[in-house]
Amino acid sequence: MKILIVGGGNMGLTYAKAFINSHVVTRSQLMILEKTLSKTDDLKSLNVGEIYSDSSLCISNADLIILAVKPQDFPQLMESIVKDVRPNQIFLSIMAGVKISTVCQGLNISKVIRAMPNLPAQIGQGMTAFTATDAVSRHEQAMVQNLLSTTGKTLYVEKEEMIDAVTAVSGSGPAYVYYFMDAMVKAAMQMGFAKSEADLLVMQTFSGAISLYQQSELSCDEWIQRVASKGGTTEAAIESFSQNKVSSLIGDGLHKAQDRAVELGKN
Repeated sequence: MKILIVGGGNMGLTYAKAFINSHVVTRSQLMILEKTLSKTDDLKSLNVGEIYSDSSLCISNADLIILAVKPQDFPQLMESIVKDVRPNQIFLSIMAGVKISTVCQGLNISKVIRAMPNLPAQIGQGMTAFTATDAVSRHEQAMVQNLLSTTGKTLYVEKEEMIDAVTAVSGSGPAYVYYFMDAMVKAAMQMGFAKSEADLLVMQTFSGAISLYQQSELSCDEWIQRVASKGGTTEAAIESFSQNKVSSLIGDGLHKAQDRAVELGKN
């Protein structure tokens, strides 16, 4: 199987490295198409496969083509590659907001998988949800899921509109975590800790809490109850969060992100 990654940016390179490091493909099976000439030399030095700057030399040779370009660059890309596309090729799109129908109609194809990864995919701890057209066989779907799993966990969703919800939850999710962590770091510094001390306190607290959650069957609410003793410090903080409707505000934020994802899809 020959794989072509269109776009040698952060995510394109993340996939290339993950595929090779996981031994699911060899370097001879992997190609990267990068139009920016200043990037091609850097990519060649990484030894992650054949690097191309001319789409006509690689598009027709691929069995699976991964579209890892910015959504706004897709119309121009589509025009440049459509003549070389073969109907039996599988296309995996990770372009945020670009609907499957847009890819199918623009390239005159039927085998399309749309996925939404997130930033931790860069270290093999990503969360990627995906969906596929009916033309993609179960075997082909399993093959692509195996590739996506090299960057972390995967989740198949039946309906494409759920990808917009995934974008709001896990796609944008790391930023929410960093936002909360940053608020805790700033509060710790106001309490008298140095920046490095505050970073250590918050980082290890998040890391430990997540590990503990992963290794148990308790819900988040049950863990909160274990930490929050009656009349104690944790209870005081949780009551403050409840009074200020922090949970509702977080939910509102996710819905805003979902609405924006839907809006981008319409554009």
